[in-house]
Amino acid sequence: MIQHESEATSAEAARIISSGGLIAFRTDTFYGLGADPFNRVALQRIRELKGRENDKPILLLISDRDQLDRFVSDKSGTFELIARERWPAPLTLIGRAHPELPIELTAGTHSIGVRLPDDEKVRALVRACGGALTATSANVSGQPPARMAKKVEAYFPLGIDLIIDGGEVSATEPSTVLDLSGSEPRLVREGALPRASLVDFLTN
Repeated sequence: MIQHESEATSAEAARIISSGGLIAFRTDTFYGLGADPFNRVALQRIRELKGRENDKPILLLISDRDQLDRFVSDKSGTFELIARERWPAPLTLIGRAHPELPIELTAGTHSIGVRLPDDEKVRALVRACGGALTATSANVSGQPPARMAKKVEAYFPLGIDLIIDGGEVSATEPSTVLDLSGSEPRLVREGALPRASLVDFLTN
């Protein structure tokens, strides 16, 4: 079911998430699949829908910086600095996961990728849904990411409780991914945020 972005749709999304359902929504990059990151059944539904390997973690969007403490433990000074200096942005930061996070979320990696999106409408939706949502791309694994709601529906004619039509995305790249779970920052993927904007934090 596709519904246009609105306050009423956000309220319906919040109800679906709280009851363990799945939504698809426009993020600050492409469309993503949203679920309660603590609901193991919902997380497994995402993996089954996407045909996603069980060894790949699922990234999260948060509505506000204070949500970070729910998911990332033992944040380094570098993590704190980059989050403060570069967020909100299409920048996913990987940190050490709290041990109580579901294995369906972390895939046993003991790490978690989190992003504070640079889009107030997206942050408002995530806030309405409890402050954090999964945001793995809304596509079958191996296929291009969905850029509009109709493409999400084409990928997943069944299995998603609500598709929120936030319009066609303007992004051409996925988020940049920076791993801060180890002793040194490591650029995993250069995406919408260019490497040059992070060069002060990288050692190579």
